[in-house]
Amino acid sequence: MTQVSLLTLVAGARSGQIVSFPTDTVPALAVLPERSELIFEIKIRSQEKPLILMGASAQSLWPFVTASPQERQIFEQVAAQFWPGALTLVLPASENVPQAIYGRGGTTPTIGLRVPNHALAQKILSQTGSLATTSANRSGNPPLLTMAEIEAEFPDVLTLSPTELEAMAPSLSVPSTVARWSGNGWEILRQGEVKL
Repeated sequence: MTQVSLLTLVAGARSGQIVSFPTDTVPALAVLPERSELIFEIKIRSQEKPLILMGASAQSLWPFVTASPQERQIFEQVAAQFWPGALTLVLPASENVPQAIYGRGGTTPTIGLRVPNHALAQKILSQTGSLATTSANRSGNPPLLTMAEIEAEFPDVLTLSPTELEAMAPSLSVPSTVARWSGNGWEILRQGEVKL
Protein backbone atom coordinates (compact mmCIF):
# COMPACT_ATOMS: atom_id res chain seq x y z
CA MET A 1 0.00 0.00 0.00
CA THR A 2 1.65 3.21 -1.12
CA GLN A 3 -1.18 5.61 -0.26
CA VAL A 4 0.30 7.80 2.45
CA SER A 5 -0.22 11.01 4.41
CA LEU A 6 1.01 14.36 3.12
CA LEU A 7 3.76 14.32 5.74
CA THR A 8 5.01 10.89 4.61
CA LEU A 9 4.81 11.84 0.92
CA VAL A 10 6.91 14.99 1.49
CA ALA A 11 9.46 13.01 3.54
CA GLY A 12 9.60 10.36 0.81
CA ALA A 13 10.16 12.98 -1.90
CA ARG A 14 12.92 14.64 0.13
CA SER A 15 14.65 11.27 0.58
CA GLY A 16 14.69 10.66 -3.19
CA GLN A 17 11.60 8.49 -3.75
CA ILE A 18 9.22 9.01 -6.67
CA VAL A 19 5.91 10.53 -5.56
CA SER A 20 2.70 11.42 -7.34
CA PHE A 21 0.34 14.27 -6.59
CA PRO A 22 -2.48 16.14 -8.33
CA THR A 23 -1.79 19.39 -10.17
CA ASP A 24 -4.06 21.86 -11.98
CA THR A 25 -3.66 19.80 -15.17
CA VAL A 26 -2.89 16.06 -15.02
CA PRO A 27 -1.37 14.33 -11.95
CA ALA A 28 2.42 14.43 -11.79
CA LEU A 29 5.13 11.89 -11.16
CA ALA A 30 7.83 13.80 -9.29
CA VAL A 31 11.31 13.21 -7.88
CA LEU A 32 14.33 15.20 -6.74
CA PRO A 33 15.97 16.59 -9.91
CA GLU A 34 19.23 14.73 -9.27
CA ARG A 35 17.27 11.41 -9.09
CA SER A 36 15.49 11.98 -12.42
CA GLU A 37 16.76 8.69 -13.85
CA LEU A 38 14.19 6.90 -11.64
CA ILE A 39 11.33 8.49 -13.62
CA PHE A 40 12.94 7.66 -16.98
CA GLU A 41 13.14 4.03 -15.82
CA ILE A 42 9.59 3.54 -14.52
CA LYS A 43 7.94 5.41 -17.40
CA ILE A 44 10.14 3.67 -20.00
CA ARG A 45 10.63 7.22 -21.24
CA SER A 46 12.88 8.18 -24.13
CA GLN A 47 16.20 9.50 -22.84
CA GLU A 48 15.85 12.30 -25.41
CA LYS A 49 12.80 13.80 -23.63
CA PRO A 50 13.87 15.94 -20.64
CA LEU A 51 11.65 16.27 -17.59
CA ILE A 52 10.36 19.64 -16.39
CA LEU A 53 11.01 21.39 -13.11
CA MET A 54 7.92 22.26 -11.10
CA GLY A 55 8.19 24.76 -8.25
CA ALA A 56 5.95 26.39 -5.67
CA SER A 57 6.75 29.88 -7.00
CA ALA A 58 8.50 31.66 -9.86
CA GLN A 59 11.21 32.75 -7.39
CA SER A 60 12.05 29.12 -6.65
CA LEU A 61 12.63 28.46 -10.38
CA TRP A 62 14.62 31.50 -11.56
CA PRO A 63 17.96 30.07 -10.30
CA PHE A 64 17.61 27.39 -13.03
CA VAL A 65 17.41 30.04 -15.79
CA THR A 66 20.12 32.06 -17.50
CA ALA A 67 19.00 35.22 -19.28
CA SER A 68 19.97 38.74 -20.24
CA PRO A 69 18.33 41.50 -18.15
CA GLN A 70 15.91 42.19 -21.02
CA GLU A 71 14.97 38.51 -21.37
CA ARG A 72 14.61 38.15 -17.61
CA GLN A 73 12.12 41.02 -17.64
CA ILE A 74 10.07 39.30 -20.39
CA PHE A 75 10.13 35.96 -18.53
CA GLU A 76 9.07 37.60 -15.27
CA GLN A 77 6.20 39.45 -16.99
CA VAL A 78 4.85 36.23 -18.54
CA ALA A 79 5.27 34.37 -15.23
CA ALA A 80 3.44 37.15 -13.35
CA GLN A 81 0.56 36.91 -15.84
CA PHE A 82 0.20 33.11 -16.11
CA TRP A 83 1.79 31.52 -13.02
CA PRO A 84 0.57 29.78 -11.08
CA GLY A 85 -1.15 28.10 -14.02
CA ALA A 86 -1.14 25.56 -16.83
CA LEU A 87 1.82 27.04 -18.71
CA THR A 88 5.24 25.42 -19.03
CA LEU A 89 7.97 27.85 -20.10
CA VAL A 90 11.01 26.36 -21.85
CA LEU A 91 13.83 28.78 -21.06
CA PRO A 92 17.64 28.91 -21.33
CA ALA A 93 19.03 26.63 -18.60
CA SER A 94 21.63 27.66 -16.02
CA GLU A 95 24.34 25.37 -14.65
CA ASN A 96 22.10 24.78 -11.59
CA VAL A 97 20.00 22.28 -13.60
CA PRO A 98 21.15 18.74 -12.69
CA GLN A 99 22.31 16.67 -15.69
CA ALA A 100 19.98 13.80 -14.72
CA ILE A 101 16.90 15.79 -15.74
CA TYR A 102 17.98 15.54 -19.39
CA GLY A 103 18.18 11.74 -19.34
CA ARG A 104 21.15 10.11 -21.01
CA GLY A 105 20.54 12.23 -24.09
CA GLY A 106 23.05 14.73 -22.74
CA THR A 107 22.30 18.34 -21.94
CA THR A 108 20.15 20.72 -23.88
CA PRO A 109 20.46 24.47 -23.50
CA THR A 110 16.90 24.77 -22.17
CA ILE A 111 14.76 23.68 -19.22
CA GLY A 112 10.96 23.47 -18.91
CA LEU A 113 9.56 25.22 -15.82
CA ARG A 114 6.08 25.40 -14.31
CA VAL A 115 4.25 26.63 -11.19
CA PRO A 116 0.96 24.71 -10.80
CA ASN A 117 -2.22 26.53 -9.81
CA HIS A 118 -3.11 23.88 -7.24
CA ALA A 119 -2.95 24.44 -3.48
CA LEU A 120 -1.95 20.87 -2.61
CA ALA A 121 0.79 20.71 -5.27
CA GLN A 122 2.13 24.08 -4.08
CA LYS A 123 2.06 22.91 -0.45
CA ILE A 124 4.13 19.83 -1.37
CA LEU A 125 6.59 21.78 -3.57
CA SER A 126 7.08 24.47 -0.91
CA GLN A 127 8.29 21.73 1.44
CA THR A 128 10.32 19.62 -1.01
CA GLY A 129 11.83 22.36 -3.17
CA SER A 130 11.56 22.19 -6.97
CA LEU A 131 10.97 18.67 -8.31
CA ALA A 132 11.56 17.04 -11.70
CA THR A 133 8.11 16.13 -13.00
CA THR A 134 6.17 14.57 -15.84
CA SER A 135 2.66 13.19 -16.35
CA ALA A 136 1.83 9.94 -14.53
CA ASN A 137 1.73 7.30 -17.28
CA ARG A 138 3.93 4.91 -19.21
CA SER A 139 5.41 6.73 -22.20
CA GLY A 140 3.05 6.66 -25.17
CA ASN A 141 -0.04 6.00 -23.02
CA PRO A 142 -2.62 8.61 -22.01
CA PRO A 143 -2.04 10.35 -18.64
CA LEU A 144 -3.53 8.57 -15.63
CA LEU A 145 -6.08 10.81 -13.90
CA THR A 146 -6.71 9.26 -10.47
CA MET A 147 -4.48 8.24 -7.60
CA ALA A 148 -6.02 4.73 -7.76
CA GLU A 149 -4.97 4.34 -11.42
CA ILE A 150 -1.49 5.65 -10.61
CA GLU A 151 -1.14 3.26 -7.68
CA ALA A 152 -2.20 0.31 -9.86
CA GLU A 153 0.25 1.23 -12.66
CA PHE A 154 3.15 2.29 -10.41
CA PRO A 155 2.83 0.32 -7.14
CA ASP A 156 6.13 1.65 -5.72
CA VAL A 157 5.29 5.34 -6.19
CA LEU A 158 4.02 7.19 -3.10
CA THR A 159 0.51 8.61 -3.65
CA LEU A 160 -1.75 10.51 -1.27
CA SER A 161 -4.42 8.65 0.70
CA PRO A 162 -8.05 9.43 -0.26
CA THR A 163 -8.59 11.42 2.96
CA GLU A 164 -5.82 13.83 1.90
CA LEU A 165 -7.56 14.38 -1.44
CA GLU A 166 -11.18 14.95 -0.36
CA ALA A 167 -11.09 18.74 -0.30
CA MET A 168 -9.12 18.94 -3.53
CA ALA A 169 -10.14 21.11 -6.47
CA PRO A 170 -10.63 19.07 -9.65
CA SER A 171 -7.84 19.05 -12.24
CA LEU A 172 -8.35 20.10 -15.86
CA SER A 173 -7.12 16.71 -17.16
CA VAL A 174 -5.55 18.64 -20.08
CA PRO A 175 -1.74 18.95 -20.17
CA SER A 176 -0.20 22.41 -19.86
CA THR A 177 0.57 24.72 -22.76
CA VAL A 178 4.31 24.52 -23.53
CA ALA A 179 6.00 27.68 -24.85
CA ARG A 180 9.71 27.87 -25.74
CA TRP A 181 11.68 31.11 -25.81
CA SER A 182 13.38 31.36 -29.21
CA GLY A 183 15.58 34.36 -28.42
CA ASN A 184 13.16 36.90 -29.84
CA GLY A 185 9.71 35.46 -29.18
CA TRP A 186 7.65 32.45 -28.05
CA GLU A 187 7.21 29.23 -29.99
CA ILE A 188 4.21 27.10 -28.89
CA LEU A 189 5.31 23.46 -28.66
CA ARG A 190 2.00 22.18 -27.25
CA GLN A 191 -1.28 24.06 -26.98
CA GLY A 192 -3.20 23.49 -23.75
CA GLU A 193 -5.72 25.60 -21.83
CA VAL A 194 -3.48 28.69 -21.63
CA LYS A 195 -3.26 30.88 -24.75
CA LEU A 196 0.00 32.83 -24.75
